[in-house]
Amino acid sequence: MKRIGLIGARGHTGRELIRLMAGRDDLELAFAGSREFAGKPVTDLAPEAPAGLVFEALSAEEAAARGVDAIILAMPNGAAAPFVAAVEAQAPETVLVDLSADYRFDDSWAYALPELYGRDAIRGSRRISNPGCYATAGQLAIAPVRDRLEGAAHVFGVSGYSGAGTKPSRKNDLAALKDNLMPYALTGHIHEREMARHLGVAVQFTPHVAAFFQGIVATVHLSFAEVMTRETLIARYRDAYAGEALVEVSDDIPELRDGARINGAVVGGFAVSEDGRRGVVVTALDNLLKGAAVQALQNLTLALGLEEFAG
Repeated sequence: MKRIGLIGARGHTGRELIRLMAGRDDLELAFAGSREFAGKPVTDLAPEAPAGLVFEALSAEEAAARGVDAIILAMPNGAAAPFVAAVEAQAPETVLVDLSADYRFDDSWAYALPELYGRDAIRGSRRISNPGCYATAGQLAIAPVRDRLEGAAHVFGVSGYSGAGTKPSRKNDLAALKDNLMPYALTGHIHEREMARHLGVAVQFTPHVAAFFQGIVATVHLSFAEVMTRETLIARYRDAYAGEALVEVSDDIPELRDGARINGAVVGGFAVSEDGRRGVVVTALDNLLKGAAVQALQNLTLALGLEEFAG
């Protein structure tokens, strides 16, 4: 049994992490950090949580001193550094899984998307950066053909408003989202840079948010250096994801409902232009699950030497 601490436990992703850990018999939630919910039973948010566990307003030093096997940081961008510093100083063998973007560009951390960048780099790692939700969707659609591309891959993404977190903003304001599709961060989104860095190809990305709670659809336009047939394109993806429990390759075009509330992702569509030089691939997944909590549990269990898909 591995003891796990969770900082940022009251958010949407934190709630999913508590549920997922409760479904395993080799992980124990040892503490749940939340300043806003401090003193409240964790079962108020997640009935699956251990009885008697309460949210705590833990400092970075207090969390590092708890002697757990791993800590998951499920906090906004820019908040992880004090916890990382405290763990490095007090308990450097503790595994850290960070769900923010803070260490996705740091080569001393394992950037861990198991289906694409290999499980060996994650096993035994103590510092793991979890990929972003849009970045997971985009990379799953691009990676199998990145060696055949000419020019940038273009990713048009639409997410549910849970991706904007729990802090009130226009992107999770249901009145503003009603009968609306909201584009934002038209250039330079951090997931654009994340995809380009780890794929090694140019990526242009435009995110949008709509009035559904969870799920992502990413429609990805690809330009090929040489003629590609639809059959060859599909074969590339079937070969790339053969044996991957959480990636389904579909001839059909994935829709939002195909990816929402499932643990994995669906990649499909596979349209090719008449001249064979342009293709379109679609990914559907859940931003809170394969885009966050499920992927974090994959990475955590690989790092701890546990079975990846248990529970």
